[in-house]
Amino acid sequence: MKEKFLILTVSMLFLTITATEAVAFADQSNVTGRGTVVYTGEHPTDPVDPENPVKPVDPGPGPSTGGQLRFDFAPTLNFGRTKITEKDRNFYVNAQLFHNGPNARGNFLQITDSRAESSGWTLQVRQEHQFKNDVIQDDKEKELRGAVLSFDKAWANSAYTQEKTPQLSKDIIQLNAPGTTFPVASADQGQGRGSWIISFGASDENPAEQENTLFPKVDEKNQPIVDENFENQQVHGNKAIFLSVPDGIKIHPVQYQTELTWILAELP
Repeated sequence: MKEKFLILTVSMLFLTITATEAVAFADQSNVTGRGTVVYTGEHPTDPVDPENPVKPVDPGPGPSTGGQLRFDFAPTLNFGRTKITEKDRNFYVNAQLFHNGPNARGNFLQITDSRAESSGWTLQVRQEHQFKNDVIQDDKEKELRGAVLSFDKAWANSAYTQEKTPQLSKDIIQLNAPGTTFPVASADQGQGRGSWIISFGASDENPAEQENTLFPKVDEKNQPIVDENFENQQVHGNKAIFLSVPDGIKIHPVQYQTELTWILAELP
C-alpha cells in the first residue's frame, strides 16, 4: 500500500526588539493554511485541553486538515517581544493561551485517527528555511545564521486508553538543518487511534506529573506582559520550545520569520 501524506505548513514569527508592556503577535495572514489534504470526509474536531482532554477549548484560529487521519489543530508559534543580548541568547516561545480558559498550557498539536483499520501513522516536522527578515539589505545579516529551534519535553495525552499511546521522540528535537525532516512521533498498527494531543511542555496544573515548563513573562519594569487577543491574559513563556542564537551573530531589531511544515503520514 502506498503511503499517504498530509502536509501542514505554519508560518512562525520572531520579534527582536526591546521588551515593552505589549506583545507582538503573528497576523492571521501569516498562518499559511496551504496544507495538502489527501483525504476528504469528516470535519476536524474541536481542540481539547491538552491536560484535560475531555474539555473542549478555544485556542483561536489554527491550521487544520480534514479527513479520517487529520490535524485538528497546530500551533502558530510566537516568541513575542524580547531584548537583544550579546550572550546566553535562548529565546522561549509564548505558551498557548485560550479564550474563556483554561490557564496557559504547553504548545500542542492535536491529531485524530478515525480510520477503521487503524494502521498507524508517523508525525514529522521540517523547518523550511532559517529565521530571516525582509528589512536588512545586507545578505549576510538577513538570516540568524546557526540559530537552532528546539522542541523538548514532548508528551501525549488522550481521553482514550493510554495503552494505545503513540511513541514520542525521546531526545530533544533540534531543527539544526533547515530543509531536513525530523521524527516527532509514531503509532504502530492499533496505536494512536482516536484524538491525541502531543504537547511540548506543561503547566504546573497538569495531573500527569509532567515537569512544569511555563513561566510568567514580565517587562523591564517587572509588570505582566498581557495578550489583548486573549482578553488581556498574562503571557507565559514555555521553556520546552526555544530558539538558540549563537553569540556573535548580529540580531537586528526587526521581525524574523521561518516556516514549519508538519507531516502526518499513514503507514502502509
